[in-house]
Amino acid sequence: RQSTIEPYLPNLHQSGSSSQPTPNYQTTMEFGREMIKTPGLITRSGIRLVPENYLGDDPLDIMVCRSANEAAKDLFLGNEHPSKPPPRSSGKKPDDDGVANDAIDASKDNDNDDDKDNDTANNHADPAQQIQEDRNLELEALVNCSHYPDQDLPPPRPTIQPNDLVVVFESFNDLNFVYATPNAIFSNRNGHFHHNDFLGKPFGCKIRSRNNAGYGFLYLLRPTPELWMRSLPHRTQIVHELDASMIVHYLNLTPNMVVCESGTGSGAMSHVILRSIAPKGKLHTYEFNKVRVEKARREFVGHGLGHLVQVHWRDVCGKKKLLGMDGTNEENTIDYSRDATTSGDERTDDSDAANAKNNTEAQEEEEDDGNGGFQLPQATAHAIFLDLPEPWLAVPHAAYAIKPTGRICSYSPCMEQTQRTVAALRQHGFHSLRTVEARLKEYFVDEVEFDPVPTELPVIPTEETTASMEKERSEGQPSTLQQQTKQQPKDETESSGIRSKRKKIGSDSGNTNKVLCARPFPQMRGHTAFLTFATAGNAPLPDPNAS
Repeated sequence: RQSTIEPYLPNLHQSGSSSQPTPNYQTTMEFGREMIKTPGLITRSGIRLVPENYLGDDPLDIMVCRSANEAAKDLFLGNEHPSKPPPRSSGKKPDDDGVANDAIDASKDNDNDDDKDNDTANNHADPAQQIQEDRNLELEALVNCSHYPDQDLPPPRPTIQPNDLVVVFESFNDLNFVYATPNAIFSNRNGHFHHNDFLGKPFGCKIRSRNNAGYGFLYLLRPTPELWMRSLPHRTQIVHELDASMIVHYLNLTPNMVVCESGTGSGAMSHVILRSIAPKGKLHTYEFNKVRVEKARREFVGHGLGHLVQVHWRDVCGKKKLLGMDGTNEENTIDYSRDATTSGDERTDDSDAANAKNNTEAQEEEEDDGNGGFQLPQATAHAIFLDLPEPWLAVPHAAYAIKPTGRICSYSPCMEQTQRTVAALRQHGFHSLRTVEARLKEYFVDEVEFDPVPTELPVIPTEETTASMEKERSEGQPSTLQQQTKQQPKDETESSGIRSKRKKIGSDSGNTNKVLCARPFPQMRGHTAFLTFATAGNAPLPDPNAS
């Protein structure tokens, strides 16, 4: 029976993953590791479809089993008609609930091909009966708690292994990265640090240099998207942590989503998105520069995220078509080599001539024909992020590729760019537009030592005494109040309950008051960009390339 229903088993959490199995390479980003299946509350519940005579042949027992099966169908399928299986999608694309109906459809196609002889022999078989049997097998596969185990990330590796990505903490504002390689050496101003000292050590440990008498040290940190964002080689301007958190929040990113990103750049924002859509999501990131595309692909594979992302060498804006480029006019040719040159922060040995040559050769292999677009079926992406100089050119293509009620975000440093993008979004059916600017105001938190509060009780003079003191002060004579204070005996002062001077509780006695205080930094990071968010409408839009 198990072999009979095996083609109908649900393929869980495959809404964004490819049909290929997950590669078994070493993973340095923990969220990219393959999930492990463990028995959970659902699998231990024992809920499944049972024969109607499971409890006996008594009519009451049959009624109980029938009602239990209906309740189980309603629980697992969650539709209004529990006696029927859930409606299937028109294509081979899985639904949003995580149950891949394409596996069921494909298995049925294979079964039909394998059983052609049987169908020929049984030409007089009832088609309705065959459909009902298929439905029963499908229900038996879907309504079974043993097919829904819990999927969790494996426990993080406690120690550093060869080829692991390690973020090196040198100082508060100075982070670097290395790939732990046997017999390699990492050098900085603090000394020479051998990678052999890294291997086998836990993340977060402190390593001292082998020279300078061991006075130099650094910390080895486990890589995260935020730490990688602060240590990566900058190929372009990156999206920093504050803006990245706003983008993930307002795009409503959740696991197993399909997300499109235009403007890969240095890949900083890509890592943040990948962590949000793991373990079975899919990120389609687009970059028109060939050099950055190849470097981004190597980084994703090296970090163990290659199965979650697909890097496209493509201009989604379609500038070639808009400019009428045919490749023969030099005035209409985009100079890819100009953008291929790296910034001073990037560690590369490629010369400008080599970059230009690579880009010239790569133009012949570019994925698009100049029309632009994401090259995805209609209503595929749950969210789209645009980090482009002219995002309004990509809005028509985004409106075609995004799902109804999907979210879109545009990252633009100038207000003029934001205004044109907002106009394009409204023109193509987007609503609930919102533009925000995030500014980070950091505080320095530390213990501050204050002087103790004075405990002396001042002598409060009366009106007559005040007038007398002013008169005596003008004549240069000591005030009456001072004379009374000096002449007043100690016993009389203590007996009246007023002490002119008490013992100070403070530095003289060794006691100090330490208070945890927060004070803002004198400077606040300047403007980064305007973030424009919008929601797609329900009406499908035509493909701009087709029109």
